[in-house]
Amino acid sequence: MSSSSQTKRPLRFGLVGAGAIAQAYVEAFKRSERAELAAIADCRLAAAEALAEAAECAAFGNVASMLAEMQLDAALVCTPPATHPEVCAELVDAGLHVLCEKPLAISVAAAEEMIARADERGVLFTMASKFRYVPDVAQAKSIITSGVLGELVLFENVFTGRVDMTHRWNSAPEISGGGVLIDNGTHSVDVARFFLGEIAEVQAMEGRRIQSLPVEDTAKMFLHSEGGVLGSIDLSWSVSKELPYYIAAYGSAGTLLVGWRDSRYRRSGDAEWTIFGSGYDKHVAFTRQVDNFAGAVRGEEPLLVAPEDALASVRVIEAAYRSLERGVWESANPLASM
Repeated sequence: MSSSSQTKRPLRFGLVGAGAIAQAYVEAFKRSERAELAAIADCRLAAAEALAEAAECAAFGNVASMLAEMQLDAALVCTPPATHPEVCAELVDAGLHVLCEKPLAISVAAAEEMIARADERGVLFTMASKFRYVPDVAQAKSIITSGVLGELVLFENVFTGRVDMTHRWNSAPEISGGGVLIDNGTHSVDVARFFLGEIAEVQAMEGRRIQSLPVEDTAKMFLHSEGGVLGSIDLSWSVSKELPYYIAAYGSAGTLLVGWRDSRYRRSGDAEWTIFGSGYDKHVAFTRQVDNFAGAVRGEEPLLVAPEDALASVRVIEAAYRSLERGVWESANPLASM
């Protein structure tokens, strides 16, 4: 396909995996002007057919049949993490550009192999990480970068909520790679890196386990960025902190909060908060993410979440699990220990 023809029509995507998150992506494709959903594949054919009916596209019981029958430009992978390497390999080997849901993989070694394979095939490949695409998060990043808050000193992120995980694959470690630390925590690490840059070291600890799970359902992470900022991250499937915001950044000259309904900042000496943004909208974030990936495939804009970001997230989470096991700070930078 020529680049000129690519700009004249939306990219045709195949969606692999018809679970809950795929339903949100169906809405994102409906809103996108750069991408269209052409097919859905799932090993549960009935699930693929049900979602495809809502999306008005084709349904398949496996990736091979989808690739054989459809002309696709790209694929979005929404299967459980342990399956990502095999599913993504099949897609990139077919020459498709691939956007893979977080976490990219459940080990650094697997993530490195996936990225290398895509490089060899000459296709675009990266991790989906929706919070970078929330407009309030992007605006908060610009405000902090402008220096309005002075020097950034402390950073906090909270992703907690009561969810029964006893019958979900997310709590089966052989499928998910772990518990809330790798599930919600991958979002947290990507958000932290977006604001702070590279993470130098991390310490993780588990909270009281409420649900009868083989993995952690509440965890806390502390981190140091390479720039010296101290961060803390609260994660839980069992409690909700009931906060109006999920990101807090504290600088030498002010405070900024990114919230679920709106966001705000106040400089030292300001009488009132300055309100910005309109909060969190999942469909807006997913649509911006799909559009960014399609735009990058066309060569119109850079990826907001590059493969290097995806790999770094896996490295930090892997370091967090080492810390959880050993009870000490762990380096998140493999070059630092050499």
